[in-house]
Amino acid sequence: MSTPPLLLLLPPSEGKAPGGRATKWTPDAGSFGTLAADRRAVVAALGAAGGGGEALLGVGGRHLERARAANLELDGDAGTLPAWRRYTGVVHDHLGVATLSRAGRERAVGSVVVLSGLLGAVALGDPVPDYRLKMGARLAPLGLLTAWWRPRLTPVLVARAAGHVVVDLLPIEHAAAVDHAALAAGGAIVVRARLVERDGRSGGHDAKAAKGRLARHLLTSRAHPERALRTWVDDRYVVETESIAGPVPIARRAASTRSSTR
Repeated sequence: MSTPPLLLLLPPSEGKAPGGRATKWTPDAGSFGTLAADRRAVVAALGAAGGGGEALLGVGGRHLERARAANLELDGDAGTLPAWRRYTGVVHDHLGVATLSRAGRERAVGSVVVLSGLLGAVALGDPVPDYRLKMGARLAPLGLLTAWWRPRLTPVLVARAAGHVVVDLLPIEHAAAVDHAALAAGGAIVVRARLVERDGRSGGHDAKAAKGRLARHLLTSRAHPERALRTWVDDRYVVETESIAGPVPIARRAASTRSSTR
């Protein structure tokens, strides 16, 4: 029996590489261009907010100036970079798409979906503009973006996830933008995974690097994705998983997925 393909859900990063190609970004660009109307709504709301203030964007000083300028370019001449080059945060740095083999990079581009407050969903090869907007932000008149995106993202992801093993490595605010039970009902095997310390404490900020390493392990493993989760080994963190079926979670399998370096 063949191993089902992997669909790996990851967050974006607050840190982003600046600049990009001269090619202008358009809301219908990339693998999820069907979200164009929704992306335009977000861009319009950001424009009405003057690109966003400190409270909305969560930064101040020169970082706010850059973020606001980038957001205001979205409806103009925003250049693009592939998502795997645009996102430069800890998770993506430790995933290290640039250091994968050609085949590994192709698998990453075809297997990873990043959930974004601005774009909804992007594949790693999709063109992404410079921007700053958290999924957990409240953007008038749309409201909380997590709740606003959920009914718009879910059907698109249901179609993309059918027949796949979906491994969700999303933070809480991004995971809330997806109806996992709907993915399962649409024909996906859905597993939510989180990293915890070996004593059971929450992983915290340092777990971001480990999450990137786990993502890389999943993308380079030839094993079934659920087995790959069980066999991942880290000096500090272990994986807790929860399998999802429509309409409710059916199993919490933390104990069975705790790995040991001994």
